[in-house]
Amino acid sequence: MHSSWIPRGNYIESNRDDCTVSLIYAVHLKKSGYVFFEYQYVDNNIFFEFFIQNDQCQEMDTTTDKWVKLTDNGEWGSHSVMLKSGTNILYWRTTGILMGSKAVKPVLVKNITIEGVAYTSECFPCKPGTFSNKPGSFNCQVCPRNTYSEKGAKECIRCKDDSQFSEEGSSECTERPPCTTKDYFQIHTPCDEEGKTQIMYKWIEPKICREDLTDAIRLPPSGEKKDCPPCNPGFYNNGSSSCHPCPPGTFSDGTKECRPCPAGTEPALGFEYKWWNVLPGNMKTSCFNVGNSKCDGMNGWEVAGDHIQSGAGGSDNDYLILNLHIPGFKPPTSMTGATGSELGRITFVFETLCSADCVLYFMVDINRKSTNVVESWGGTKEKQAYTHIIFKNATFTFTWAFQRTNQGQDNRRFINDMVKIYSITATNAVDGVASSCRACALGSEQSGSSCVPCPPGHYIEKETNQCKECPPDTYLSIHQVYGKEACIPCGPGSKNNQDHSVCYSDCFFYHEKENQSLHYDFSNLSSVGSLMNGPSFTSKGTKYFHFFNISLCGHEGKKMALCTNNITDFTVKEIVAGSDDYTNLVGAFVCQSTIIPSESKGFRAALSSQSIILADTFLGVTVETTLQNINIKEDMFPVPTSQIPDVHFFYKSSTATTSCINGRSTAVKMRCNPTKSGAGVISVPSKCPAGTCDGCTFYFLWESAEACPLCTEHDFHEIEGACKRGFQETLYVWNEPKWCIKGISLPEKKLAACETVDFWLKVGAGVGAFTAVLLVALTCYFWKKNQKLEYKYSKLVMTTNSKECELPAADSCAIMEGEDNEEEVVYSNKQSLLGKLKSLATKEKEDHFESVQLKTSRSPNI
Repeated sequence: MHSSWIPRGNYIESNRDDCTVSLIYAVHLKKSGYVFFEYQYVDNNIFFEFFIQNDQCQEMDTTTDKWVKLTDNGEWGSHSVMLKSGTNILYWRTTGILMGSKAVKPVLVKNITIEGVAYTSECFPCKPGTFSNKPGSFNCQVCPRNTYSEKGAKECIRCKDDSQFSEEGSSECTERPPCTTKDYFQIHTPCDEEGKTQIMYKWIEPKICREDLTDAIRLPPSGEKKDCPPCNPGFYNNGSSSCHPCPPGTFSDGTKECRPCPAGTEPALGFEYKWWNVLPGNMKTSCFNVGNSKCDGMNGWEVAGDHIQSGAGGSDNDYLILNLHIPGFKPPTSMTGATGSELGRITFVFETLCSADCVLYFMVDINRKSTNVVESWGGTKEKQAYTHIIFKNATFTFTWAFQRTNQGQDNRRFINDMVKIYSITATNAVDGVASSCRACALGSEQSGSSCVPCPPGHYIEKETNQCKECPPDTYLSIHQVYGKEACIPCGPGSKNNQDHSVCYSDCFFYHEKENQSLHYDFSNLSSVGSLMNGPSFTSKGTKYFHFFNISLCGHEGKKMALCTNNITDFTVKEIVAGSDDYTNLVGAFVCQSTIIPSESKGFRAALSSQSIILADTFLGVTVETTLQNINIKEDMFPVPTSQIPDVHFFYKSSTATTSCINGRSTAVKMRCNPTKSGAGVISVPSKCPAGTCDGCTFYFLWESAEACPLCTEHDFHEIEGACKRGFQETLYVWNEPKWCIKGISLPEKKLAACETVDFWLKVGAGVGAFTAVLLVALTCYFWKKNQKLEYKYSKLVMTTNSKECELPAADSCAIMEGEDNEEEVVYSNKQSLLGKLKSLATKEKEDHFESVQLKTSRSPNI
């Protein structure tokens, strides 16, 4: 596909892809002058810059003239720059940034005027479809509808008869086609006094079809009457044919008369449009086409009873626009809105029915400064609801713009493609009406129904209708303030701010682990942490990075992470200081921008675009890996090298998108890493290089020494030194490796008095050891000696007995009954203990025999 600027008649259109395309014009000025042009620039997914080089190849002095501002849909902006004398080369350069399959909306440029150029004497003929009836005219005029012209015409020629037609600026006439169902539309008339509405059918103007052809259809008959739908909530019918808003202090559901609110209640102001018989007074509709004026003055949308739908328009590429104007938003009387809290919300239910590449845009304009696209839906979408939350009391204009196709077509091939909006609801709207009443707080000395505002963070007690502050660690719901249940508990590890409007982490966290208390202090990480992730490349090779900002904790719950759009030579600090209403600046707990480096497209500075909020609500902090359906899988990050548990911060975004119907969510895993000092290092999962695998849940790993728990007495041990000169030294050292930070400090070394008993301990130990060995040796010796004596004694007895048996026979050798054994063993020549020790010491080897005398009671004669 070839990318270039494309002429479109009275304007020129830029590319729609992610290529960089330049429109270049060189001019020589006799004197200094200026260049002026009109443009449309509505899509911030394409960068549009205009710059000038002179004959010394020097660019313009200021960069503020280089970057062109966005315009609202359907509006033409203007841009002018001073030119120096000499040769000037003008550049209109566009670069599309496509992160998905959706094409960007092109930049349109027209009416380029250069002052100071030397005029030429040569005239150029008018192109076909235009004419000039005055020689030397500055420009050519466009031929009106049903006329045509050729090149160099002085006037336009009408089509020959009613069977032909032509559009504005045509070079020829064409035959009118037969009428089809695509050439007419139906409308509902306002209700009459009988409460009836008529269905009317009308041809789409300008009518280009013919009814007199054989296969043409006729316009259906109009006038069928149907019952009018009831009035919208907050309106009433006083017997007339129209609905009127209820007076202040009253309410109605649309079917009954307005009634005053009971005592102790107040009207719930807002707008709820769900019946579409006539267009509400604060809404308007229009049709716009950048290339022609065929649909100027047409209604872009038509009411249809229970819904409002896109109209026919003039061609398929028209923008069919519906606007809702609300002068401001404010909380109920009983609530005092805290800074940054929700003031209201707008919700609409819709569906799209498309056979081509239709797109529905939802846009928001604040204080009539610039219109920004909040969300868009392409193709056919089932019936669904979308909610946009309001955080600021300002004048808002909400716009719904529907385009059947963005291709440059001037026909009506897709006339049946449409969008239907069934209901639009805006809460807490200034100058709104009430469909119901809600409880309010009463002054302590008042008995009437006059309501008084409750201080921030106070709910209305049901029994007394008095204001009462929410309990600690809760925040007040914006949707109801009646009853204690309006105070919603904060998540784990979080606390409420002073106004009870949000919950946040004060950067301190406590966890009990195996009878050990772990205290964390993330205060040094409370400043915004940043991560530049990438690079990545588009299908056309454009390099880009994802830039994340994370506001972890502290700051009383303020969203300190800032991301910007289209920021070039300005810093975020300069923007915030210069204006607190910068529409291209988003603040959140976690946000993301797409960064285009300067070398990628030849820019002089890096560009930031597509800033989105990833998290604007704090959910809680815990060591658990799951909180409110946000789950950090075990294999998502590397396994920690210590036993210190990781701490997880959980956030979510309150805004739903087409791909994330429950909004986006974010989990930040804080990991203790003593080697990462200071702010540490932030990373994303390797399996999800963009920080997310599904586009809805984002994961980050933040490693830092500041993520370690505070040091306690369990993180060090003592070492006792030797007793020297009556003193003993005790030192305290950290356990290795050290997995803590700050907290308590190491105790100072201490000296204690002691006694030198080492020598006597050694002597006592030596004596005791020698004595034990000696006792063991003696025991063994005497036991062995006793065994020898027993053996010798037994042998001697046996020898003696044998000799006695050889003597003449005696009466008996045994002891007779009644006799006593009077023999005694007598040991003689017995060594003393000292002698035995001496023998043992001299290791005598000879045997010492003892004399044994046998004493018997028998007669010596025997």
